[in-house]
Amino acid sequence: MTNFIGDYTGKIDSKGRIYFPVPFQKQMSGQITNRFVVKKDIFENCLVIFPYDEWQKQVELIRSRLNPYNKTHNLFLRKFYKDTVEIALDSANRLLIPKKLLETALINTEIILVGQDNKIEIWNAEQLNTKDISQDEFAKLAEEIFKDESKT
Repeated sequence: MTNFIGDYTGKIDSKGRIYFPVPFQKQMSGQITNRFVVKKDIFENCLVIFPYDEWQKQVELIRSRLNPYNKTHNLFLRKFYKDTVEIALDSANRLLIPKKLLETALINTEIILVGQDNKIEIWNAEQLNTKDISQDEFAKLAEEIFKDESKT
């Protein structure tokens, strides 16, 4: 199981390639893979990268909950898979991100790669800085999410 942690600054070169940080490579639980899937995030204006095996788990989760013959489910599937691309590490440990996806997420030269459990987010560095919350807000969020309702 993959567990990505940490954040790393980087740059996108003129061809749309990003360097895949060594710590992320090491965090892939000894899995040797150069296959990834990249897509626009559902909730935020960033891109997400999944190792291919983690992507397969996402696909299985979706398949278990959706009926492709239901019109609403089919609409979700179409949007979910739109602009989803399989990419691979090259010999210099770079990933080529399609320009269309970079433009969709307003990602330019300066980026931050953020490990988030089984995926990595790619952010425009300036945009990510506007998403930060204070330590107090984070503590309140943690209380809200993890409160034990049986003890209240």
